[in-house]
Amino acid sequence: MDLPSNHAPIILASSSPRRIGLLRSLGMSFKAVTSTVPETSEPHIPISELVERNALAKAKDVASRFKAGLVIGADTVVSCRGTVFGKPTDLEDARRMLRLLAGRTHQVYSGVAIVRIEDGSHETTHAITDVTFRPLSESQIERYLEMINPLDKAGAYAIQGTGGIIIEKISGCYYNVVGLPLTALDDLLAHFGARLL
Repeated sequence: MDLPSNHAPIILASSSPRRIGLLRSLGMSFKAVTSTVPETSEPHIPISELVERNALAKAKDVASRFKAGLVIGADTVVSCRGTVFGKPTDLEDARRMLRLLAGRTHQVYSGVAIVRIEDGSHETTHAITDVTFRPLSESQIERYLEMINPLDKAGAYAIQGTGGIIIEKISGCYYNVVGLPLTALDDLLAHFGARLL
């Protein structure tokens, strides 16, 4: 999708292959730039606020490097029974996460932010999706970890492709679990005179 010519460029503040793939699948013209801002995790902040803050920090960081355009930032975390899961630090951490999520329903939160570079104005929102895992044995967890790269995924799993084999059901936005809720993004873009549709 090409935005009207009077619109400044779209910049995605992410190097996530899944987020990049989602925007490309829409035919969208954009530039992907990695944010250097670390994702923070503060237990006393509601998760919905946390992911919006992280998304906005990423978008502002990338916006500071350009003179014009709309910057999209996003942040995704998994929450299960009061425990927040970001990206695992190593394979043992990934195993720990999958053991805790197996056979349970958890929530995926994605924050989305857009910053207009010219005046610094911004909008944020978030989406929540319930995801239920199948029960998993230790051997199934090991085989699953061989199928995907868990280290760049919140909760150490993927919903797309064969990664979804451990998921029994979801309630809410599928694209939120991938990492970029498209309906929420479209609503935010509308504030700046741009749409996905």
